[in-house]
Amino acid sequence: MVVASQSSWVVTWEKLPDDFILNDEPVDNINQPAIAAALTESLELAGLLPAQSLVMTNYGLCATVNGKTVVKAPDWGYVPEIRVPRSEVTRSYTPQLQGDFPAIVMEFLSDTEGGEYSNKPTYPPGKWFFYEQVLQVAHYIIFEPEGGALEVYRLSESGHYKLSSANEQQRFWVDDIGLALGVWQGTRENRTGYWLRWWNDLGEMLPWGKEQVEQERQRAERLAAQLRAAGIEPED
Repeated sequence: MVVASQSSWVVTWEKLPDDFILNDEPVDNINQPAIAAALTESLELAGLLPAQSLVMTNYGLCATVNGKTVVKAPDWGYVPEIRVPRSEVTRSYTPQLQGDFPAIVMEFLSDTEGGEYSNKPTYPPGKWFFYEQVLQVAHYIIFEPEGGALEVYRLSESGHYKLSSANEQQRFWVDDIGLALGVWQGTRENRTGYWLRWWNDLGEMLPWGKEQVEQERQRAERLAAQLRAAGIEPED
């Protein structure tokens, strides 16, 4: 057990009790799992998820505040490295005790009030307070899928979140993952609307699987055309 003390609360990093009942209610919006899965897929295809990293979707992040267990389940989150067998974090994850603190947490707004901006310090603490003051997550990202609004907050040296500014392409650089995050509008899995996408430092958007297959098909067709122009008939 590791203890962190603040002026008005004491945080201990303990494993989630076996008898603790997690919230098994369905997610607020059918779009949330699709957006989260799309974020993860492009990272996996690009080889940007190290073996000991942890990506979470509606998965319990735990801490004990003033002796009471607190669990929040962000819509998407990223931990750079866990330091225990993966079998020990199948149900929940406790930072410090089991590995790094989360570098990124995301919340996708829905019609249901979820308290994404709640700075309430009393039990149960609000999400903003928990991510900023308890877990001290470097990047807190709030996305509104219906309208495409994206807010990226970064933990400042003062220990409080500061709203980041987008670049000329309306993307936000996320140091901890070495990519830019932005909003893209299009269709995937029968859902047409706004999505979160990753871009590398060259400004190239990381593709999803279907897009990658199409890119490879187009490259093969261009190569075949070049060979034919040179008088060489490409093999099937």
